[in-house]
Amino acid sequence: MLISLFSGFGSTALTLAAGIWVLDLTGSPGVAALTGLCVYAPTLGAPWLGALVDRLPRRPLMIWTDLLLAAVVLTLLAVDTPREAGLIYAVLLARGLSYVLVDAGETAILPSALPPSRLGDVNGWRTSAQEGMKLVAPLAGAALYALAGPRPVILLAAATPLLTAACYTLLKLRPGASDPRPTSGGVVSGAGRGAPGGEIRAGLRALFGDPAVRLPVLVAAGAIGLSGLTNAGVLAQVVQGLHRPATHLGFLSTAQGAGSIVSGLLAGRLLTRVGPPVVAAVGSAVFAAGCLAWSLPWWPSMLVGSVLAGVGLVWALIAGVTAVQTRTPDHLLGRVGATSTTVMFGPVAIAIPLGSATLHFGRQAPLLTAGTLALLAATVALTRRRATPKPATPKAAEPSEPAEPSEPAALGRPGRAG
Repeated sequence: MLISLFSGFGSTALTLAAGIWVLDLTGSPGVAALTGLCVYAPTLGAPWLGALVDRLPRRPLMIWTDLLLAAVVLTLLAVDTPREAGLIYAVLLARGLSYVLVDAGETAILPSALPPSRLGDVNGWRTSAQEGMKLVAPLAGAALYALAGPRPVILLAAATPLLTAACYTLLKLRPGASDPRPTSGGVVSGAGRGAPGGEIRAGLRALFGDPAVRLPVLVAAGAIGLSGLTNAGVLAQVVQGLHRPATHLGFLSTAQGAGSIVSGLLAGRLLTRVGPPVVAAVGSAVFAAGCLAWSLPWWPSMLVGSVLAGVGLVWALIAGVTAVQTRTPDHLLGRVGATSTTVMFGPVAIAIPLGSATLHFGRQAPLLTAGTLALLAATVALTRRRATPKPATPKAAEPSEPAEPSEPAALGRPGRAG
């Protein structure tokens, strides 16, 4: 829980401040919205990074990744002029790479720390904690930036990875749980031998071979990807439509954090009752409603839209990762978790510049487009779900016998988000 709190606070504060910083340097909302592209672009390489997670000890990998990230963030202290704005994008790119590695590592190591029956509730709490930082971090980041410039935000964002690294050292694994160790040949035992391409194909088969995994992951990918389409539209609505300062994005992020807290606390119960595919579809529909609320040039409607977006996106995300965690064998969790990250977050890297481009058709264009497509995805998912026979719920495997891919432990129970 502390890991999610620290990570969510530092990441949210840095990302928001970076967008405002670039806007101040360039004066362009479209260029400022592209800062999010650097955070999400590394997800396109997640299958390869996930294979690395399966080859290396997971806990040390996450610790060293956070330590290096802290050092990289501190380089932003050198940015003073518009000519040096490129360094902001470079640091955000490093932040995106670290997210992929740590997210894959957490996806893989959590089943080693928790019994299958606890994964859903704990992942919901983690998501509430991490996303709930949007209640505090955006206002803190925007306030620090407005009062003292970017440097206090940089120092804050560099400190949080150090705290999360310390928390990883205290994480306790269940007796008999494994943290992969390299063999003499450099490949983790049980992780799959051979060329990296073969390992990635094994992860793709595990991800897309099971409809109970494929459907919620693809629905989550649609909703999360479309959220990238809305970045430029929301920024333009605030700055150009409502004539408010860009720092008011902090209020919208706070409202989205409030929605995320509620959805994270409810996700475990919903997943247990109706399963990941339905929860993902409902999340996509709620996000669509948020996009429509954002399209109205009225500040209270923008706040409501942010709350709805927080609820919908977190439900879709938790449903997708839950399906991965509960139906993937341990030795494939690193690459399958990372590949699912690519599938769910990779589209954001494409949607963000598309959103900036669609501003040519008006501030509401990217928002209405995203809402319409998200609602369509939810409808298709529910139709497919009704047409697909519900898989039988297998019994959980004994601690000494890992579950087979076709018979995962605690099918239908919740999973994880981040």
